[in-house]
Amino acid sequence: MNDLDKRKLFSALCHGAIFFSAALVSIGVPIAILFVSDDPVVKDNAKESLNFHINLYIYAAIFGLLSIVLIGIPLLILLGIASFVLPIMAIIEVLGNPDRPYRYPFIYRLIS
Repeated sequence: MNDLDKRKLFSALCHGAIFFSAALVSIGVPIAILFVSDDPVVKDNAKESLNFHINLYIYAAIFGLLSIVLIGIPLLILLGIASFVLPIMAIIEVLGNPDRPYRYPFIYRLIS
């Protein structure tokens, strides 16, 4: 397996980790890849994936609290759709353009 294939695999795995598990695995896989990989693009994709997953958890907690006043219910539905669609878009992008890390829209980058 050459370096480009490894870059594609690890980058796609970082963004697709959310489909394995919504809790521990979705954060554990990008952290493991961040420490194992020497490729700067893969590291950037792992950091971006971590930022996305952390943002999802923060938004889910906020929207869950807002569901008490009913505004949180549609926001939780939108968040569920975004948590499914955006990682798929990221995987497609990193497989199509492996030389550039993917950037999720509308997130706070806590890990840089």
